[in-house]
Amino acid sequence: MEDATMSTRSALYHCFGLGVVEVLRTEFDGGESVFHCRTPVSRLRCACCYGTDVICRGTVTRRFRLVPIGSRRTWLEFTLQRLECRECDVIRQEALLFAKPYRRYTRGFARYVLDLSRIATIKDVAKHLGVSWDLVAEIQREQLEKDARKVKLKEVRQIAIDELAVGKGHRYVSIVLDLDTGAAIHVAEGKAADSVKPFLRRLKRSGAQIEAVATDMGQAFPSAVTEVFPEVVLVYDRFHVAKLMNDKLTKLRRDLQREADVLEKDMLKGTRWLLMKNPENLDPDHNETERLFGALEFNRPLATAYYMKEDLRMFWEQPNMEMAERHLDIWIDRAENSGIAVLKTMARTLRMCRQGLLNWYQHPISTGPLEGFNNKAQTMKRQAYGYRNMKFYTLKLRTLHIKKYALTG
Repeated sequence: MEDATMSTRSALYHCFGLGVVEVLRTEFDGGESVFHCRTPVSRLRCACCYGTDVICRGTVTRRFRLVPIGSRRTWLEFTLQRLECRECDVIRQEALLFAKPYRRYTRGFARYVLDLSRIATIKDVAKHLGVSWDLVAEIQREQLEKDARKVKLKEVRQIAIDELAVGKGHRYVSIVLDLDTGAAIHVAEGKAADSVKPFLRRLKRSGAQIEAVATDMGQAFPSAVTEVFPEVVLVYDRFHVAKLMNDKLTKLRRDLQREADVLEKDMLKGTRWLLMKNPENLDPDHNETERLFGALEFNRPLATAYYMKEDLRMFWEQPNMEMAERHLDIWIDRAENSGIAVLKTMARTLRMCRQGLLNWYQHPISTGPLEGFNNKAQTMKRQAYGYRNMKFYTLKLRTLHIKKYALTG
């Protein structure tokens, strides 16, 4: 009998991480295992001063969830002792090392939940272990908050800022990405300047020497950055420029198609995506090159805008900033004198953002890494079938770069 007790005590120590405990009895009933334990008298310590001169003033029993044994749910019925300390004159319940305060599960069980969370959704983990969705989410949230606190803002040098659509009804979150580590160092609801400005102030207080910031050409993020970091180099993202140019081209095609005759409408039909593709990506097996250039031959304004779009791409292919500046200025002049409204509008935008575009040659950064981040975020959301709590979702986003966590929700 004593050997069996010793074996059980050893298993509780090595397999469940309970430390040295006294096993009172063990029960196996209805597919569950229950270990009744308490702290040996020789190991009782004051929870305040850790003194050993203590007197027991009563007990209370608490139940904790342990890591399952096979398919059996496993519990720990622990007899907690209320101790009076003769050294510091306080009466407190003994401190437990195997569980956090106010938790009904052990630290080992929490680690097991996190291990399962690498490969399964919250719903699946909860179902497998027979616990609530909220319990699994609580364990994940505590670990996510711990991981999020590890970011050292003082070491950040280059960042990218962009927004991410997170649901229906124009719901967005603003994301600040550390371009050196790939970590989302800030996630907040909204896409206005106020969604990032408090964090930027915190970033400045941390002593971070921000060298450059990649952002879109809207007013919100650039204004927030220059207000907090007036000397920082602002780099307008090349992918946002390309998207804006494609939008202008799409608008022109739509306007021309609306006014075209039957033959021209037939030629323009199905060319939307062809116009946005780079020439080298056109598929000859589907006659995409022939269809595109056939449509351009029939419509000079559309052809002009298309070739201007391709010429704008060459801005980022120049050997140095001086050549890039010359290329950009020539492009803007040509667009302003083209007689095409969408090109004139694009030219005004580029003229206002001229320096931010040229800054790319000093700091060749972009919000491109955020696109990969956004893809992971969308995958995570789909696998989790959405999230009940926005704060929990933003915590998930902030730790996406940590590979030990799965994308599951």
